[in-house]
Amino acid sequence: MIVRRVHPEADVVVDTDAPDAHERLDELYAVPATTWLRTNLITSVNGSVVGADGTSNPISSRADRAILGAIRRTAELVLVGASSVRVEGYVFPRTADLAVLTRTGDLTGHKLADRRRDGRLLVLCPAAAAGTALRSLEGADPEIVELDTARGVEGAIGLLREAGYTRIVSEGGPDLAGQLLAARLVDELCVATGPVLSDRIVPPFGGAEVAFDRLSLEQLLLDDAGGTYARWVTATGRAKR
Repeated sequence: MIVRRVHPEADVVVDTDAPDAHERLDELYAVPATTWLRTNLITSVNGSVVGADGTSNPISSRADRAILGAIRRTAELVLVGASSVRVEGYVFPRTADLAVLTRTGDLTGHKLADRRRDGRLLVLCPAAAAGTALRSLEGADPEIVELDTARGVEGAIGLLREAGYTRIVSEGGPDLAGQLLAARLVDELCVATGPVLSDRIVPPFGGAEVAFDRLSLEQLLLDDAGGTYARWVTATGRAKR
């Protein structure tokens, strides 16, 4: 597929099947600060993060997956909620470590035991849920990081920073994305919009009460099937520049 940048300048065209596609997409998604947290998601035109099957697959595309790869390559760690692991049948990222945030330790449905690299798998959960998580992830060699749920997502991000991770991308689900935004931890929103109307509505940020924030449009890409890919910088992100 062909991806064109239309903002800030209409001067970049990338063929996602070309040999240099990775390098060119990586340049478009370079991280602008030493410590950076991105939230990456895709929605339908009518604002749902899932299609009829309850996953994001029906609203995704080859271009979306190519850009997802670029965003992951800029990150040291991918952060995801347990519900996304269960629903999406999550696999281990090729280029980043993975952290899973869970209250219960229930990670059934995952494909994380099928590793393709020697990355770290961190499970952030309360001490009482550690046994369930280890049983769910048998064969995946997880590292349990004890989480104080009273500290919320601020505590989780704090633990990841203490572990040495500076560039993090959160890939969902909606509740986790909303909590990160509500806590003003997100520097940048990478929002893809698939050119579809979904017959099942799951809003992108769950039910979180997000404080008002005027975003800055850093970049807008358009693919030749009508999908759009926006990079929105928050006030938190602007303060780091």
